Amino acid sequence: MKKRILTGDRTTGKLHLGHYIGSLKSRVALQESYDTFIILADVQALTTHFKEPSKINEGIYDVAIDNLAVGLKPEEVTIFQQSQVKAIAELTIFYSMFVSVNSLRHNPTIKTEAMQYGYEDLTYGFLGYPVSQAADITFCNADLIPVGGDQLPHIEQTRKIIRRFNDLYGDGQNVLTIPEALLSETPRLPGVDGNAKMGKSLGNAIYLSDEPEVVGQKIKMTKTDTNRLRLTDRGNPDICTVATYHRAFNSTESATIGEMCRNASIGCSTCKGVLSQVINETLKPIQDRRHYYDTHRHVVREIIMTGTDRANIIGDVMVEEVKEAMKLKI
Repeated sequence: MKKRILTGDRTTGKLHLGHYIGSLKSRVALQESYDTFIILADVQALTTHFKEPSKINEGIYDVAIDNLAVGLKPEEVTIFQQSQVKAIAELTIFYSMFVSVNSLRHNPTIKTEAMQYGYEDLTYGFLGYPVSQAADITFCNADLIPVGGDQLPHIEQTRKIIRRFNDLYGDGQNVLTIPEALLSETPRLPGVDGNAKMGKSLGNAIYLSDEPEVVGQKIKMTKTDTNRLRLTDRGNPDICTVATYHRAFNSTESATIGEMCRNASIGCSTCKGVLSQVINETLKPIQDRRHYYDTHRHVVREIIMTGTDRANIIGDVMVEEVKEAMKLKI
């Protein structure tokens, strides 16, 4: 049997090039080799957007469409809506009974995100994000979780929860599979402002749905080597965001362009023009597929509902096994 992968995105808006480089490309590459579950994490989107339910509803479609647009095949992967899988909610409650508040407060990812959003008084849902994530992973007994380095603390928290559950209720056996992190080897894509992270909430992203003119405008504004003031100045591609994008999307020419930058034989404007063309060529087939799904939302809805039905069937079996282990069956 194929090993099972659980991955996905919070439904807070359209996906961008950082998502594409960091996870979407690998999902497409792995979809036929693994039993892949793609979670549309609308419950976890509520941890930061609980006052914007209409945005989350639209985000469910946006995230599903972007996943399909990059080349994920509905017949190969299971795309499902988190809030509609009963097992995830039940498992979240069970796990919360033996996870301490202190362990959640000391989770470095929670700390970082709380600072990013300016949260001083954390909601129960925000603090309990790792518990909910553990439920996402275990409802289908996933074997592998593709993650970036910043998400490793969440995965380790999940592994601790699972080990604790198995110790408490397993009678010497593993009721729940302890998942492994499938760490992305792709460096994080910086934002157009030079920020270390391209993010929806940071306003520094190029989206998969951006029209060619928009891509060109954003590339024009992208941060370069600030020490290069004139065309005749030698540049340093090691500290240039545009050069980083060339390495990610234009691998065949990036070394040559980097050397030309160092020798001052190419200007930033020309370099950005080449990059805009390359990125738009990359996005063209994605946007063609996106246009189809965006104009056939009934098809997207059917894909999500079919995937959610499968997720519920699998999750219901898992919950029964958990209840049996916890001696909750009478």
